[in-house]
Amino acid sequence: MTRVVSVFASGLLVVALLGCESLPEGAWTDGVNQTGSITSTIQDPNDVKYYRSDEPLRLGTEYFNRGSYGTAERYFRDAVEKSPEDVTAWVGLAASYDRIGRFDLADKAYHAAIKLGGKTPQLLNNLGYSYMLRGDLASARAKFNQALNQDPQNPTILNNIELLNASYRFIQRQSQLAD
Repeated sequence: MTRVVSVFASGLLVVALLGCESLPEGAWTDGVNQTGSITSTIQDPNDVKYYRSDEPLRLGTEYFNRGSYGTAERYFRDAVEKSPEDVTAWVGLAASYDRIGRFDLADKAYHAAIKLGGKTPQLLNNLGYSYMLRGDLASARAKFNQALNQDPQNPTILNNIELLNASYRFIQRQSQLAD
């Protein structure tokens, strides 16, 4: 009797396994794909990518948008220390440095961002804004124009050029009043 139950159970197992062939193409089951090839179930540690929490980046952005640039700088600095190849974190850090008047550190952060991501319209625009904050209007205009050449319809770049033009007119009026 035990042998009959054993054979019956084996038959059910075979029927159940045959039913597994109805999985969608490309499905994987227990380390064997549908073509019958055995697959590894253990990842090579060199293939595993660990993504740190985005919490410092998120908080840096939040505080920057609130106008708390010193606090934003602290979080963006933490973000670049944890993920030194994160262009967004470097740009946020550079912009924070701009807003607290640490242009020397902003230049280093912009350099790191450009090294990682290239001279994108966003980075060139941010550099232009940085130069405008410093009062270097000629360099600001050059960076804005480079950004505009790459993205002619970008409303942020166009707005910053208009802001630069208004700044230039204000400086001209101030110098004329002094004469």
